[in-house]
Amino acid sequence: MMRSQTGSNDEISDEALLAGIAVNDDQSVLIFVRRYQRRLFGLALGILGDPGLAEDVTQEALIRILRHASVFDARRGSVTSWSLTITRNLAIDSLRVRRSIPTAPQDRVFMNLMSEERNMDDAVMMTDTVARARDALATLPVEQRRAVVLATMYGRTMAEVAELESIPLGTAKGRVRLGMAKLRDAIGTREAS
Repeated sequence: MMRSQTGSNDEISDEALLAGIAVNDDQSVLIFVRRYQRRLFGLALGILGDPGLAEDVTQEALIRILRHASVFDARRGSVTSWSLTITRNLAIDSLRVRRSIPTAPQDRVFMNLMSEERNMDDAVMMTDTVARARDALATLPVEQRRAVVLATMYGRTMAEVAELESIPLGTAKGRVRLGMAKLRDAIGTREAS
């Protein structure tokens, strides 16, 4: 394992740790897991909202990262973004397995949109906006709803939506575009009335 002059584990780069992991260096594995386990767990917990599932996803992510350390390519991104992407993908896959529709209107994702402002007028207005968005989302066809939620609520790229939904990229773009247009129309119509 590569070690700096001072010997501090904090000074070992993530890339050096992955190189050590790739050649079965146990110390590199230990340092990497200690460095990343909280970050990966936090991301999984934020997506799943269930500590037990988040632990399972984190464990699976670490296993995949360690297993595929030799194929990491620093030219495509940092170790951190690679590790977080693996974790995020696994967490969203876990959500998809648990639900036929990725996000129901009552989910905490929507509830978190509600204002925590002390001003009652702002809170009422925000609650009304959230209710309109929830109602409008419920009117979308399931395929469009899934694509819109993945893109907007989970921040997935169109390529990731296409991959997760097993559809062509153009279809993913079309579903998100049509879904967002229908949402804008539905919310705008309700605001006008």
